[in-house]
Amino acid sequence: MSEKNENKTLSQKVFGAEQNSAASIGEKKLGKYSDIAIRMFHTKVLKPGEMLLPAVGGLAGKFLDGLETYKTVYYVTVLKLDMKYVAFIQMLIGIYDVLNNPLMGMAYDKTRSRWGKARPYLLFSPMPYFFSTLVLYSGALFLGKTPGDSPKKIIFLFVMLFIQETFSTIYTIPRDNIITLMSPNPKDRITVGLLKTYLGNIGANIIYAIFPPIFELSNKGYISIDLATVFSVLAGFAAVLGTVCNIAMALGCKERILLQPKPAPITKTMFYVLKNKYARRNFLANFSVSWWSDGGYRWDFVTQQEIFGGSIPSLIAYTPFNIVEVLSVAFIPKFQKLFRHNNRNAVLWLRAWDLVSALLMSIFGVLFVHKRWVIIGIYALFHGLDGLNNGPANVFEGELEREINDYTEYMTGERPDGTFGILTGLITKITAPLHTLLTIKVFNWSGYDPNITSVFWSQGNKLVYQKIFFLFAGITLLPNVIKAIPYFFYDLVGEKREQMYIALNERRALIAKEKENELDEEIKELAEMLDEEQTVGTAQ
Repeated sequence: MSEKNENKTLSQKVFGAEQNSAASIGEKKLGKYSDIAIRMFHTKVLKPGEMLLPAVGGLAGKFLDGLETYKTVYYVTVLKLDMKYVAFIQMLIGIYDVLNNPLMGMAYDKTRSRWGKARPYLLFSPMPYFFSTLVLYSGALFLGKTPGDSPKKIIFLFVMLFIQETFSTIYTIPRDNIITLMSPNPKDRITVGLLKTYLGNIGANIIYAIFPPIFELSNKGYISIDLATVFSVLAGFAAVLGTVCNIAMALGCKERILLQPKPAPITKTMFYVLKNKYARRNFLANFSVSWWSDGGYRWDFVTQQEIFGGSIPSLIAYTPFNIVEVLSVAFIPKFQKLFRHNNRNAVLWLRAWDLVSALLMSIFGVLFVHKRWVIIGIYALFHGLDGLNNGPANVFEGELEREINDYTEYMTGERPDGTFGILTGLITKITAPLHTLLTIKVFNWSGYDPNITSVFWSQGNKLVYQKIFFLFAGITLLPNVIKAIPYFFYDLVGEKREQMYIALNERRALIAKEKENELDEEIKELAEMLDEEQTVGTAQ
């Protein structure tokens, strides 16, 4: 055998399809299931409740995410910890995450139960995750006004972030993957993704509408509400909402994707990223910018309070975005038609749109940062243009990510969503020390003093606010350009994409046939449901 052939054989071993995967079995064995496979790909099977429950769960999650956008404000302004302690603790938690994520990923990928793969975790993990978050954001109430370098505060923050991160991993991996397991039909998943995005934005916007005005009025002395109490109350509401909604999702949603009954060894599945050329490219792009940092502070909040001048001017600046973001949902069918249902092209054009808006906003914003109403107008214009495509962008990007994960199953015969994330998750962990150092340096470079009360132009320095606006609006331009590069080489579109899904569904039907009798009933039930849906659709 020549050296060239040896290299080719090695390449095939590393990057080629696994034996008994949908990509390698062949039409002879799978072809007899083609009829049901085509119907599974084209027929919607999710009930209205199953479409709504993940969206309601997303609403609760985004409510908490909205609160977490102000976590640095909580650590530095409310707990009064020095930024260097915060950055160091977050680095330690990131290192711990290197161990935590693989353990959960392995457990998740090995899970096979009568409830499914993701649902068992969603029954018990939301409560400890959301409760630990509540305790974290209530810490300032019982720690008192101890100094910012108090060992008690530092230990409290570390312990609570440690506990929160542990349960966050147990909760997040199943939550992020359950939509993929609910239906083999891409249109079902796009609909769920749309509803989840829409309600999720409402959840986050509730926080954005409540917190900044309270913070501003408190700083100006118009109200005497303690910010520690505000954080605790909002976290309590998020904890109750998140726990109830996510458990309801676990109870009300059914997993229909039939998986390999005996998963491959962990030593194989954690390297299945190598079998997925699309994931490999994204991995390299993300790794190349994983050290990037915006300085770790909430520059959007500083911009609202100190550059725009408070809640009312900020409301004016954000109003165009808030209006068009809701209306952008109506553009999804138009964008699907415009891009001929090619998710790759849609994502590339919509990302380019966002980058141009961010670039122009950054340039004009830095130039006119000292002119209050001019910069408000600049932000309203370009952020509004950005919001005009938010609905389509979120839906297309979400489905593109699911396609890439499905390609792993197509090439390997497995759905190693948990261990698959180990390698991709290691990106930020490996570069965590560099990211932490850069965070501190960028924060110091900004010249911003968080100890000065956050009111209009309180820093009194134009250069400081130019840097702040750049950190807010423009610093992610280069990383976003780099992360978009892999999609220029993404070719899982059109007929190739459809054939992949048909082969996947054929293999799932084959698995069901080879399983025990009770699982034969599951595939029969799905087939009957598909027939019913098709009959109803024909009648309409």
